[in-house]
Amino acid sequence: MTSPATLDTLMPLLERIATALERAAPAAPPAFDPDAADAFLWGPERRLTPVPQVARVEMGLLTGIDRARDTLVENTERFARGLPANNALLWGARGMGKSSLVKAAHAEINARRPAGSRPMKLVEIHREDIEALPDLMALLRPDPHRWLVYCDDLSFDADDTSYKSLKTALDGGIEGRPNNVLFYATSNRRHLLARDMLENERSTAINPGEAVEEKVSLSDRFGLWLGFHKCSQDEYLAMIRAYAERYGLAVPPEQLRAECLEWATTRGSRSGRTAFQFIQDLAGRLGKTLD
Repeated sequence: MTSPATLDTLMPLLERIATALERAAPAAPPAFDPDAADAFLWGPERRLTPVPQVARVEMGLLTGIDRARDTLVENTERFARGLPANNALLWGARGMGKSSLVKAAHAEINARRPAGSRPMKLVEIHREDIEALPDLMALLRPDPHRWLVYCDDLSFDADDTSYKSLKTALDGGIEGRPNNVLFYATSNRRHLLARDMLENERSTAINPGEAVEEKVSLSDRFGLWLGFHKCSQDEYLAMIRAYAERYGLAVPPEQLRAECLEWATTRGSRSGRTAFQFIQDLAGRLGKTLD
């Protein structure tokens, strides 16, 4: 049995050890607060980080994608009102406003919401963290807000099995997708998988048809497929004029046309991204900010 004198000697040492262990232990993550912001990031730590200000393009500046814009906004508005809506896959050409449209739709719907109603929340999940999507769904399920979860540039490469987590979270789990969560993804690939993956399955699988069907069925989890295609020269010029007017860049029309076409030629592409990059360069040369 330890004597009282020995305990008195050990207590200060034990207290110092306990204090050192408390300092070494990682700090407890902050409690989830859905009212901290209207947008969040879901990271590898598997917690939501508030985003005070979202980098987005105004809806009125997204030109050349009218059909996709109207369809996505209508679907998002139904979801915000508590009505049935579909997960959406925005696929196609680079730089044509896929992710910009998702963020603009979120802002547009919140701006229209009735006074006193809860805002719809936006969560971005990175491609590398898609395996944690079921955990995110479980976190959001009991919350009273409507949650729009989106993943930018979603695709899967060979030997990547994380697409199975996405399939389960969207449609296949025993609980199903929470009623208050909608998932949007953008991708350059319509089926989210590289063509050589599908061809390899056909050539090596015992039953090629079943193997390919299992992978392609991922896209079937998205009720909306919205295609984005390369813009024409007229659409590109319309984007440039809209940006120049919005930001008050006073340049003679013929000069603006000539310079933006030369810019697109040197870049080897015409797209909304190329148009905005030209506008950034033009504003810098004119000594103006893009507020």
